[in-house]
Amino acid sequence: MVDIRVENLRKSFDQFTAVQGSNFRIPDGTFFAMLGPSGCGKTTTLRMIAGLELPTEGRILLDGEDVTFHRAAARDIAFVFQLFALYPHMNVAQNIGFPLKCASMSRREIRERVAETARLLRIEHLLSSRTSKLSGGDRQRVALGRAIVRRPKAFLMDEPLGALDAEFRHLMCSELRDLHDRINATTIYVTHDQIEAMSMADTIAIMNRGRIEQIGSPQEIYDRPASLFVADFIGSPPMNFLKFDAGLKSGDQAIDFHATRIAVPEIHEARATGPLVLGVRPEHIGFAEDAPVRGRVFGAEYLGTTQIVTVDTPYGRVAARLPSHLKVAIGEAVGLNFRCERLALFDAVSGAAIRTASFGATAHD
Repeated sequence: MVDIRVENLRKSFDQFTAVQGSNFRIPDGTFFAMLGPSGCGKTTTLRMIAGLELPTEGRILLDGEDVTFHRAAARDIAFVFQLFALYPHMNVAQNIGFPLKCASMSRREIRERVAETARLLRIEHLLSSRTSKLSGGDRQRVALGRAIVRRPKAFLMDEPLGALDAEFRHLMCSELRDLHDRINATTIYVTHDQIEAMSMADTIAIMNRGRIEQIGSPQEIYDRPASLFVADFIGSPPMNFLKFDAGLKSGDQAIDFHATRIAVPEIHEARATGPLVLGVRPEHIGFAEDAPVRGRVFGAEYLGTTQIVTVDTPYGRVAARLPSHLKVAIGEAVGLNFRCERLALFDAVSGAAIRTASFGATAHD
């Protein structure tokens, strides 16, 4: 497999800049997800790494070799698309073996490689079947097989599960991660679905408007988002945001939140007086009679073991994840208790996270 490095990568189309100054490294054998909304630049980045697009600026290195302007065929990288792009007139074995046939391999070696790949994907029983007769999940396995059979340096996947229904998508997430672990492949996986990224990836890059806002493990991204965008994009429901004005300085362990004082992790960097945002995940909110933040229950969504209770407060609507056995009534007056050690603070103007004792992530430009 291969170590991939991207340095100051930028891509412009006339006056529109799709990717702005991306920098990251993907160690050999890593499952790396690029996550973000449609149009954020993640697929353009993937296509530049594959050699299907040429960057406006920057470099792409595979195992230290500069391949920025190498043709796609010279990079030894396999690309798996969202649409399966299988040949309907060929059976499964012929589809999987087609790249080897194009490489002029012997029929014996092609048969051996196809059989090995089919065993890896557990589709040996489908080798003689026409692809048009297969389910969506099996077609995706065939598309993966066609990539794997080449034994490339890296796998690039552009929303490969996007055409599947929810049940197949969940199944294929497990299958893809298991496959990655078995072949120890360097994989770049593009998706707009946070569940796919969080469940499969070793490392996630969050993109927004052409920029990488944060790179980290799924837990780092969730627990310590580097910006308001990341905090809002990750989580279901997302983090709650409450805006206020207060002065902060290094060493502070509480904030003046409107008419009350709220404990927060110790501030590690000074901030002048200005608009700030207090962030708190729904699971870090509880109900308490003596809590300083008050509101009235707007609604409740039952989720089995938990429920999402929304509360209207003077500072905005707040969602709390609570045990399902807790009885609440619409319009009921409640107090909201925040877990102080899990609170986050953001600069309301720049959107950047303010470093605290338990909240030290920073964005990767």
